[in-house]
Amino acid sequence: MFIRLLRLVAVTLAFALSLPVYAAAPEFATVTPLPAGAALSFPKDYGAHPEFKTEWWYVTGWLDTPDGKPLGFQVTFFRSATTHDRDNPSQFAPKQLIIGHAAVSDPANGKLLHDQRSAREGFGLSYAKTGDTNVKLEDWHMVRAADGSYTVHVDSAQFKYDIKLTPGQAVMPEDQRGYSRKGPRPGQASYYYSEPHLQVSGNVTRNGKPVAVTGSAWLDHEWFSEYVDPDASGWDWIGANLDDGGALMAFQIRSKTGAKLWAHATWRDASGKITQFAPDQVSFSPQRRWRSPRTNAEYPVATRLTTGGTVWDVVPLQDDQELDSRRSVGAVYWEGAVTLNRDGKRIGRAYLELTGYVSAMKL
Repeated sequence: MFIRLLRLVAVTLAFALSLPVYAAAPEFATVTPLPAGAALSFPKDYGAHPEFKTEWWYVTGWLDTPDGKPLGFQVTFFRSATTHDRDNPSQFAPKQLIIGHAAVSDPANGKLLHDQRSAREGFGLSYAKTGDTNVKLEDWHMVRAADGSYTVHVDSAQFKYDIKLTPGQAVMPEDQRGYSRKGPRPGQASYYYSEPHLQVSGNVTRNGKPVAVTGSAWLDHEWFSEYVDPDASGWDWIGANLDDGGALMAFQIRSKTGAKLWAHATWRDASGKITQFAPDQVSFSPQRRWRSPRTNAEYPVATRLTTGGTVWDVVPLQDDQELDSRRSVGAVYWEGAVTLNRDGKRIGRAYLELTGYVSAMKL
């Protein structure tokens, strides 16, 4: 009897040890207004913030080629924290996901080339490091050097680029010194800064042929745990390098009925003066729509942006700049190179992002 009891205890214990231990889901940090006089902290805030749910480093820009035919380009690295137990010591535990998007807009050939990939963080193969920008997704990477420049490498089946981004201006904290509201509730916000007028050098390879490029780019870095209101469907966003050396960022969050839920804009003029625009001072008015032959979605690819008393006309480099990222972040959106005009004259080159036109965005 005693031996049988020992066997029963041993079997029960072995079975119990084989069961997974379910830990409570991690609680993510909340974005809160910065205290009076406080600001984002660099270089630390160039790096990753794994205590927040979601983060991205977003680079968009225009490239000039030797034949005079401009290209648009975009590369984004996303970090997404999972609900997996953070105390699990296993290197196989999927605590963070790293996702990448990259694209080249080639209007001369009427093409948008794009790629996407994703992987769990670990084993030195994919990561987003703290302390400074250092993001790696297998053989894609983006690293910030001590002099402030970035090296970006993307190797795709259809294209490849090795470029360097050199800052020419100071960081531009968005909204309230980097605390950027995205909705009516204070928690619907991100920490957000931009780096306009990054000077681009390097090469882009298409059809196996590398071409030297120069140009200018815009970098956005945001991190948050809650972003938009549950009633939001998506957003319209633009980041513009103005020809006079100024910079403009504007966005609006749209409800599922198409109404504006929230909006904001930041304009840094050529002298360095920064003007912030409240939600009621910012509007996007579609001027022309393009229908995708793949998703049947209609995007307002030409739009009129108003910030305060200033009107800007947004004109796409090419209409078809729709990206299908359902294999990574699960969304289809329009992300493309555009020119910014005022009073009929070009005053800048920019990138326009339109999300939530196929289905509501889910972060």
